[in-house]
Amino acid sequence: MWKRFIHHKTAVVTVLIVLFIGLAGIFAPFIAPHDPYKTDILHKFAKYSMEYPLGTDRLGRCVLSRLIYGIRPTLGLSLLTMLGTITLGAIMGIAAGYFRGLIEEVIMRIVDVVLSFPSQIMVFAVVALLGVSVQNVIIANVFIKWAWYARMIRTGVLQYRDKNFVQFSRCVGMPETFILLKHLIPSITSDLAVLASLDVGWAIINISTLSFLGLGVQAPTPEWGAMLNDAKDVMTRNPGQMLAPGLAIVVLVCCFNLMGDALRDVLDPKEVEE
Repeated sequence: MWKRFIHHKTAVVTVLIVLFIGLAGIFAPFIAPHDPYKTDILHKFAKYSMEYPLGTDRLGRCVLSRLIYGIRPTLGLSLLTMLGTITLGAIMGIAAGYFRGLIEEVIMRIVDVVLSFPSQIMVFAVVALLGVSVQNVIIANVFIKWAWYARMIRTGVLQYRDKNFVQFSRCVGMPETFILLKHLIPSITSDLAVLASLDVGWAIINISTLSFLGLGVQAPTPEWGAMLNDAKDVMTRNPGQMLAPGLAIVVLVCCFNLMGDALRDVLDPKEVEE
C-alpha cells in the first residue's frame, strides 16, 4: 500500500497540500504576519504590499492573517462534522447490512425519510430550530448527512457479508465482533476513505455557506465563509476582497475530492501497479 501511495502522484500531491494547509492553521500564530482581529481604519482596503501581502479589509485587518487563522474553524469544523457523520453512518450502515431483518428495515426506513428532504433546507431548519451557533451547525450537518453514509456503507457491507472468508469464520464459530473487525470493516476501508474525503469537501462548502449567510461562525472570528460575507458588501468597489477566501475554499475542496479518488486507488487491494 505504501508503494502504491508513493507512486500515485495525485495522492501524494493532494495529501501534501492538505497537510500544508492544516499545519498552517495549527501554527497560525507563528506564521500570520499580523493580528487577525486588529483593526486599523486608516489602512482599510490597503493594496497588496510587503506588509500586507493580500491587502486589508474594510476595517483595516490583514486579509492574509485572517485567511491563515480561518483555516482553524473552516477545516477544523469540517473534520469534526466528517467524524460525526462517518461514525454514526458507519454504525447504522454496518448494522443494517450485516444483521439484516428488522434492524435493516427500521434503519433503512429512517434513512429514506431523512434523504427524502433537500439536505440544505433541512440544515437551515435544524439551525433555525436549535439556534445560531457553531455546535448547532455541526449537529445539523451530522443529522442530515449520516443517512447518506449509512446507505452507501450498507451497500458495501452487503457485497462482503456472504463471501467465502466470512462464511468460513461463521462455520468455525468465530464471534460476530471478530467477523466485523477482522473481515467486514477492513474490506470497506477504501470506501470509507473515499466517502470521508468527499464528505470533508462537502462540509467545507456547507459550513462556509452557513457562515456566509450569517448562520455559522460569527464575527469577528476569521472564517473563510464569514470573510466572503464581509466582502460581499464591498464587492463592487473592491472585488478583490472575495478573491482570497473564495480561491482558498475552491482549492481545499478540490484537494479533498481528488484525494478521495486517489486514496480509493491506493487502498483498493485489487489495484495493480502499472
